[in-house]
Amino acid sequence: MATMLTALCAYLLGSIPTGYLVARARGVDIRSAGSGNIGATNALRVLGKGWGMLVLLADFAKGLAACLVVPAGMILLLNLSSVDRSTAALGLVAAVCTVLGHNFPVWLRFKGGKGIATTAGALAALVPWALLIGLAVWIILFAATRYVSLGSLAAAVAIPVATWFTTSNRTLTCVTTALGVMAIFKHRSNIQRLLAGTEPALTRK
Repeated sequence: MATMLTALCAYLLGSIPTGYLVARARGVDIRSAGSGNIGATNALRVLGKGWGMLVLLADFAKGLAACLVVPAGMILLLNLSSVDRSTAALGLVAAVCTVLGHNFPVWLRFKGGKGIATTAGALAALVPWALLIGLAVWIILFAATRYVSLGSLAAAVAIPVATWFTTSNRTLTCVTTALGVMAIFKHRSNIQRLLAGTEPALTRK
């Protein structure tokens, strides 16, 4: 019962299409502008730096809240025993489901973002040191190439490895691997453009 409710609540939280809603408030259908993606990178391109950062922070907050607030709420609601163990287990379920919600939101016919910011929020709650390592990888590659997608793909590979070395926890490593696989899957069009040399770089301006 607790697992199912956590999965549902985390999915619905992740499904809130922040980029779409912010763009709509600005009179823009972000699905028809730029790359057509509802995530922070396209919001930055279409709406500008300030609004793009707002979308980034909101998507990050979805992942963080799903792992910290939703499990705690379930424990209080259902009066679960073994609170520490329950919180950890439900946090893992929430992490995966909130990213699924962001990537495949029910409100937008399951056509969502790529889950990087939401995944980062979940990882901040679960494996903060591994996230910092992944962020360092992202920054280095982005600074060198100006390709957001390339940095995200590299971080998706680096974080599961970093999780193992910083925690030696097989379950956490499996969960971060699953999140990394989802991120890579959602970037498959970017991978094709990178290979073809047609991926747009984010300009310094």
